Amino acid sequence: MTLSAVATRYAHALADVVTSSTSPLRADEAVAQLRAFETALRSSPALRNAMSTPAVPANRKRAVIARIGYVLELGQITRNFLYVLVDHGRISSLTQIIHGFELAVEERLGFARLEVVSASELSEAQQTALRTELERLTGKSLRARYAVDGGLIGGVVARIGSTVYDGSVKRQLDLLQRRMGAES
Repeated sequence: MTLSAVATRYAHALADVVTSSTSPLRADEAVAQLRAFETALRSSPALRNAMSTPAVPANRKRAVIARIGYVLELGQITRNFLYVLVDHGRISSLTQIIHGFELAVEERLGFARLEVVSASELSEAQQTALRTELERLTGKSLRARYAVDGGLIGGVVARIGSTVYDGSVKRQLDLLQRRMGAES
């Protein structure tokens, strides 16, 4: 997911608040609370429309967030953050902001995000071996997310930030085809 500059700004602002030594809210709690609110938004087109339309006054949107926040047991920091988003018309960027927030917190804690896509499900041992080897190569502590894409034929594609390690069979076949085309 590519983050917009706006989403990144809001994500970093929330990360500043949550990672401060005086914050009563832990980063994982903030993510869980934001995801709960995001789920509520996604599950109700009427709510999503009310939160994003300029026709509904900000004070009404805040009242809705307060009510949903009470039901979802959102902390004050999370509710205040959501108030800021609706006040500035940015609630529609919530998914991007949550993603950026997770990245910002991981970075501040000394981790990098590793996203692995494989042709089939990797075993626990394979996941550990792959993550360990990439940590050795990059010198970074990695937090990994794994996904499956049957279109890869075989192998894995790993992404750390903007660096891609493509060990897929599809990539190897593409390289072979280029070499054979260059020889003829």
